[in-house]
Formats: sequence, structure tokens, C-alpha cells
Amino acid sequence: MSGGTPADRDRDDTGRRAPTSGSNARSNDRSGGSERSGRDSNARSSARRTGGNTGSNVRSNGSDGGQERRDARGRQRGAARSRGETSRSAHAPSQRRKGTDPARAVAYDVLRQVDGSDAYANLVLPPLLRERGIRGRDAGFATELAYGTLRLRGRYDAVLALCLDRPLDRLDPPVLDVLRLGAHQLLGMRVPQHAAVSETVGLARERTGAGSAQLVNAVLRRVARTPLDDWLTTIADDAPDDLAALAATQSHPVWIARALRDALAGNGRPVAELDALLAADNDAPRVTLVARPGLADPDELSDGDDRVTPSRWAPTALRLEGGDPAAFGAVRDGRAGVQDEGSQLVALALAAAPLTGPDTRWLDLCAGPGGKAALLAALAAGRGARLVANEVQPHRARLVEKALAAVPADAVEAVRTGDGRAVGQDEPGAYDRVLLDAPCTGLGALRRRPESRWRRTPADLATLTGLQRELLDSALDAVRPGGVVGYVTCSPHLAETQVVVADVLRRRDDVELLDAPAVVRDVVRSEARDTIELGDRQDVQLWPHVHGTDAMHLTLLCRTV
Repeated sequence: MSGGTPADRDRDDTGRRAPTSGSNARSNDRSGGSERSGRDSNARSSARRTGGNTGSNVRSNGSDGGQERRDARGRQRGAARSRGETSRSAHAPSQRRKGTDPARAVAYDVLRQVDGSDAYANLVLPPLLRERGIRGRDAGFATELAYGTLRLRGRYDAVLALCLDRPLDRLDPPVLDVLRLGAHQLLGMRVPQHAAVSETVGLARERTGAGSAQLVNAVLRRVARTPLDDWLTTIADDAPDDLAALAATQSHPVWIARALRDALAGNGRPVAELDALLAADNDAPRVTLVARPGLADPDELSDGDDRVTPSRWAPTALRLEGGDPAAFGAVRDGRAGVQDEGSQLVALALAAAPLTGPDTRWLDLCAGPGGKAALLAALAAGRGARLVANEVQPHRARLVEKALAAVPADAVEAVRTGDGRAVGQDEPGAYDRVLLDAPCTGLGALRRRPESRWRRTPADLATLTGLQRELLDSALDAVRPGGVVGYVTCSPHLAETQVVVADVLRRRDDVELLDAPAVVRDVVRSEARDTIELGDRQDVQLWPHVHGTDAMHLTLLCRTV
């Protein structure tokens, strides 16, 4: 088929280019909990006829007897052909396309490494694109295909389960990944159906074998028969309750959806925002640059390039709409970098928090991979202070050294490898400012690391929260009386944020909370101070659906004695 080539795979049958943004496609199918609960019975019964019955009919039709699967000459036919679900090609078998295009192949390889080696997509994809010479539009297609499939895996698994006559866990994992890639093209990217099916079948033929290619062909044709909105209605109606329905349709494990709902409530936000929060997790995040103060000027990055614009909150942040960040000289030499705006805000707030006494020695207790450390070191250089960057893992400490390469040498006292839990005992009261960016579940960055939602389990919390308490105690011991500690997590989970801080403060009488929202307002752009929503608590919780940032948490604490 001509529709499967890289040049035309994302154009419709009239030759117009079809949207390839998963977020654009998804924006058309989001509905709030109240809308879902308000659907009338006629709408649900209609959806069941179009979506729900698709799966049941497919499964019942798949049990043809042996006689029904023989042709007029008595030859055995395949199950798919006996149901009339195959399409004949004009080409002889020897002339049919045996594989797929490089962009789809690299997306498949990313999924296999993520599943088989516990790799992270953001670390696997860029080198694969470089090694295979995939650039421009094809690189963008591969990126959206890989990331979008990972983000929406739960939704697609629910759809695929309705189109198969066996449980998903009985499929070979490589075949299941091929089906997920095909489902995302059909339901999340608006790739023309003929291209999505034929190219994915070619991928199956190339990577998982001719037998699986027949299965992929039949299943994807079933997927394509039903519009996304009807599939979502069917999935929601099959769920045991509203929370499970929202988790399934917005592709989150139920325990994460529940934790995020509780986090909204615990931070004084309406729980009705959960739909918008989960949907924001499924949107591709914008690329945000940081112009490190004293090293790069924001005007230098935006000068003459209309793709670069000031971001909403942080004066150091700029949005990049398309293109490779490494194309900027300031990024290549470390004077600027790629850093989420929420990450920039919490570092800026720690540096601006009020303290008494000297302000010359700062510590980043868990510094890897180095983004916050580089911003803090640049700020320290402008104020005559020095930064110590501590990291427990040697390979991450090397990343910190690389991130700090452009910072003046006299602003970096040391990059060292060590257990952060021991620093408070080894160096009591030695620092004026301490950043603790604690290891956490990462539930605040699911749009950047979509595979995390499928790897994390509630059991992880016990280990992580215990470590967070120990590290926070160490940070408070390491800061001098009158100094400041910033406790940061890239997670809004109450167990990792408010509960950890409350538990540590309950055991200490030498610490008091600072007004973190007031400090954050002081560091944002002047024109944004009256518009940024920070709630009425003493800590700060940022949100993807409200602030457009990762869900960073910040508590500022002052050591009193």
C-alpha cells in the first residue's frame, strides 16, 4: 500500500496532512465526571451496541467450527479469513511489504527496551534516533508514537482486551507492544486507517513473525471499526465505579488516580479537577529552557527565534516550540539547559528564602542529575556563595559535574559521592542553605516519564517515605541555626509531602515552617505574581493542569536553634 511510506503515513486520503499530536486527538474526547454520570441510558446502550458488543461479537465469532473454516475445495482457512476480516492485496505474496518504516521500528524498539530492560524512554529514544539517522518529521512521529503509546497503554489495553479472544497476559509481550503501537495510531494520532494497519502489520511481520502479523491485522481492524469516544464509553461503563472508570479511560492505575484525588483534596483543590489532572499527565510536555543567571541571558536564546518565548512564571524560563534544544550554543556549552519550569521555581525559591546570618555555603543534598544544582550554582556565583553538590550514585555524580561545567569554578566547592543521610551527622550546622530534592515515586512527572505509572506500586511508598524522613532529618542537621532547608519532591502524593514533613517536625523542636507561597510569588515574573495559584497553605504544590509544570512540591523550613 502506498499509504504506509514515511512520506505519506500521516496524510489523509485526500492528501492533507493529518494531525499527529496525541494531545490534540485526546482533547476531543475528554469529559468530566459530571458529564459521564449525566449520560442517559440511551447513550450508554448505543455505546454498548457500537463499542461493547464489538468485543463480545468478535469473541463469539472466533469459535467457528472446522467445517465453516473450509473453502469450496475443502482447504482449511485461517480464522480471520473465515470471518471475512482479511483484505486481499493486489500484490503477489513475494511482492508484499515485509517490514515497516524506520520511525515505527524505533518506537517499537523503545517499547521493548522499556519493558524488557526497565529502561527509561527518555534515555533510550534519543540515541536510537541518532544512530539510525531519523530526523525532522520522522523523528517527531517516532517520539509521539513511543511516548503516546506508553502514556495511554492502560486505555489501549482495555480496548484490545475487548478485541481479543484470550487474556492480554497470554499474548507474547512483543506482540502486545505491536498491538499497542497500532492502537495509538488508530485512536490517538489520527493516522489514516490503511496506513496504521498495514504498517503495523508490516512491523509485526518483521519483528514477531508472519503468524502474529495475521493476528495483528485482524485485531487492529476490529479496533478501527469503533470510534474512540464509543470505546471510552464502553470502558467506563464496564468499570466498577467512577474512579475506576476515570482511571481506565485516562490510562492511570487506580491506586495512582486515588492518590492524586486525595492530593487535590489535601491541598484544598476540588476533587472534580482529577479528570483534568489525569488528562494533563497524558499530554506531551512542552520543552522548557533555563537561562542560568550570569551565564546566559534569556534574550540571547530568544533573539531572532520566534520559537522561543518567555514562559509563564520563572524569569529564567523560556518555552521552545519545536526544534532541537542542542541547536542553541548556550545549551551545548552548559550556560543554559532543559529544565521544567516547576523545577526552576523551587530552586529559585530556596535561593530567595529569608535567613539570618551569613549566606555563603549551600548544599544540594541529592544533586543528580544536576539541573537544580546548576541553577543554584549560577545563583551562588552571583552572590559570592559556594555550592557543594552531593550525590549517592557515582554515575549520577558524573552527570552533576557535566551540568556544572559552565559555572565559575569558585562557585562550586565540590561535587562528591556520598550517602545524604550521613551528611547531617558528619557536617552538623555547616551550611546556610540546603536543598533536599528527595527520591520519590515521580508521580508529578508522569507526562515526562510515562512508563513510571506502570512500574510504581503502593509498596514503593514505605521504602521511599522512610528514606525521605531520614534525608530531611539529615538536611535539618546539616543547616546552621538561622539557615533554610527546601524540601522538594516531584510528587504530590500526601505520604511523600505533607505527611513526611509533619512526622519530622513532630519529633523536633528546632524547626519552623516558612511561608513558601510568599517566597514563590517573590521569585516569579512580576506580571504573574497576582495570577499564580498557590493556595492558602504554608507549602507549595504545583500542578500540570493548573500551572503547566510538573507537580513539584516545596516546603521551606528554618532551623531555629
